[in-house]
Amino acid sequence: MRHFPALLRHELRSLAHAPSTYVAGVLFLLLMAAIYYLLLSQYAAEQFSVPPGEMFFQAFWLPVLFMVPLLTMRSLAEERRMHTLETLLSAPVTTTEVILSKFVASWVLYCLLWLGVMIFPVITVYGTSGADARLLMHMPVLLGGYAFVCISGLLYIAAGILSSTLTRSQLVAGILCFGVLFILLLGPRLIGTQELGPWSEWLKEPLHYFDSSAHRDSFTRGVLDTRPFLYYLSNSSLVLMIAALVVESKS
Repeated sequence: MRHFPALLRHELRSLAHAPSTYVAGVLFLLLMAAIYYLLLSQYAAEQFSVPPGEMFFQAFWLPVLFMVPLLTMRSLAEERRMHTLETLLSAPVTTTEVILSKFVASWVLYCLLWLGVMIFPVITVYGTSGADARLLMHMPVLLGGYAFVCISGLLYIAAGILSSTLTRSQLVAGILCFGVLFILLLGPRLIGTQELGPWSEWLKEPLHYFDSSAHRDSFTRGVLDTRPFLYYLSNSSLVLMIAALVVESKS
């Protein structure tokens, strides 16, 4: 891993200089601002039993479905299309270092985008007053929600990196990543709503373990269970190992 810091710096500089990074960032912030505004409008009209911050993070899956493919689809697919991946791997670097540098750079950008979203409650509190405004700055909810999106982002970014290794087309990589994320984010919840007869009780606990919405609720309520940590860390590592094997098999 001697060359990993240099590769990571290169990937971060590439992301900082790429116009698509800023386009994705602006679109992400506009989307989250619209969701936040609709949430506050609904919260002002009705009474809810949960803090607005917890309701805000319930919509985390929507930006993930669209932003993660945008952040990762060009990482390896573009390298393969331009035939620069073979040149890079001919240098004294390992496939693991290349995969990890692209993964960490995309994950850092993902976390920074979500960090920018955290300014919305601050702006709202300083623009309003009263008890309802203080609810917006419920720090345990905000910190727990942000911790969740960062930890779960490990698996989602890894899925995007793997999708990008499977094709030379950025568009195909983005569509493939979208499909994988849809299954990861909504699959367990959709299966859990179906009547599966004698299988329903048997599948209840495994589906709860894979259900990202259950993990989100746990984090935003301040319950830090070790199972989500193990789930996202172990599976992101597995996905990255598969991505490395795919790159090696095609190089």
